[in-house]
Amino acid sequence: MGQRGAIYCRVSTVDQSCDRQQRDLTAHAGRAGYAVVGVFKETGSGAKLDRAERKRVIALAQRREIDIVLVTELSRWGRSTLDLLHTLKDLETRGVSVIAISGMTFDLSTSHGRMNATIIAGIAEFERELIQERIRSGLALAKARGKRLGRQPGKRPKSDRLAPRVLAPVAEGLSYRWIARDLSLSKSSVSDIVKRAKTTSSLTEAEVS
Repeated sequence: MGQRGAIYCRVSTVDQSCDRQQRDLTAHAGRAGYAVVGVFKETGSGAKLDRAERKRVIALAQRREIDIVLVTELSRWGRSTLDLLHTLKDLETRGVSVIAISGMTFDLSTSHGRMNATIIAGIAEFERELIQERIRSGLALAKARGKRLGRQPGKRPKSDRLAPRVLAPVAEGLSYRWIARDLSLSKSSVSDIVKRAKTTSSLTEAEVS
């Protein structure tokens, strides 16, 4: 029995089609003797975080239902160099290889695959250092221009947004613990929201009087 493979295709925009990728990958699987267990196609940019179809392929790997992932190019699979390296290592722990028919194969059980991964790791480290350098440079420039960095006092977007949903059940006598569990918050966050509301209320009453 041949290796079981999942075909993964991705295009960046809705006016593009995965048909060519699927055709080329299916033909490659046939020549190599892979048993295709599924074809997964989606549309989204390389940086898009929520890739439902890619998650389905990873789930197959986690359940040990595939041995390889077939893509036309590595850029179809990875969102970035760091993401590519992370997912390759995760798949490798499941005994799953990523094969790009453009020529790059990541089978970390072979010396060639490990060499490719080492090269990618070096590029990923370089990419990470560049990102950190840009962040530091941007922060320094913003500070030099007098911009205040970090969250400003009194600005708590999430807490402010959830305040009405916290204060209403509090008024009904429900416990902080129950409210925290219902809203997926910590008990201390609920307590802070209530305290700020009481402080605001006290200040308003003082201004009126």
